[in-house]
Amino acid sequence: MKRGIVVFACLCALSGAAYFAVSKWGIRHESLSLYDQTRQRLVPVDLAVRADYEMKANAGFWKLPVAIISNGNTVKNTEYSFLENVLAADGYLVASIQQDIPSDPPLVTRVGLPYVGRIGVYEKGEANIGFVLAKLKALEPNAVYDHLTLVGHSNGGDIAMYYAKQHPELVSKVITLDNLRVPFVLDHRLKILSFRSKDPNFKTDPGVLPAPEQAKKQVIDVINTQFRHTDMCDRGPYSVKHRIQATLNEFLTKGGSSELAPAPIDSPLVVNAAAALP
Repeated sequence: MKRGIVVFACLCALSGAAYFAVSKWGIRHESLSLYDQTRQRLVPVDLAVRADYEMKANAGFWKLPVAIISNGNTVKNTEYSFLENVLAADGYLVASIQQDIPSDPPLVTRVGLPYVGRIGVYEKGEANIGFVLAKLKALEPNAVYDHLTLVGHSNGGDIAMYYAKQHPELVSKVITLDNLRVPFVLDHRLKILSFRSKDPNFKTDPGVLPAPEQAKKQVIDVINTQFRHTDMCDRGPYSVKHRIQATLNEFLTKGGSSELAPAPIDSPLVVNAAAALP
């Protein structure tokens, strides 16, 4: 009984000092150099989690939802901090995976083959996600691993969509930033948000995007933008990152509507968890 009273008092103190705690600690980032012994492969990961939510989870009073970010080809997994921060600010445990490493062969395109010959790349990405999830379960046991939110840019978006297709029982949301090869999964249980670029150098393959009537029926939000393909990471300008952040936050809050549009620039870019507080 006494122990319960002490725990309750600690939680009250934590709640009362929430703004101070988040302002002081914000979002915690941690770099992990994981190694998959079975595949003899290095899998770098950048973790992001809001400190106050992690404390509640460790105390047994919260379950952290999990988001996995997959990088675009030649972009570092650490170059998606604007996505990590908005997800972490919303309470997610975020793992940004480096899907390609220097020892990998260059990405090729073979027209006429399934996924233009990149099935092996997507299978490797699927294995990387599975490996990281297994490690996270040991590091962060107080998280939810069967309602994943998958996020990916370009080739990473294709990996996210491919993983959702292979493991529909584990995935609840997919957010892609201009994936070009893997067709959208049409499953009423899955919420999808996709930002599309307007970039003459990056063309979406036929059959990847759903027809408008399919998108509305399946609760798929396709956001056509004026953004360049390569600007959908930390390298992009403030306006691009902010609009993606704001639209993503609305999607996470409302669960998808098929009526989303790029959010206006009327609030600061989320750079730490304090910005998410009332």
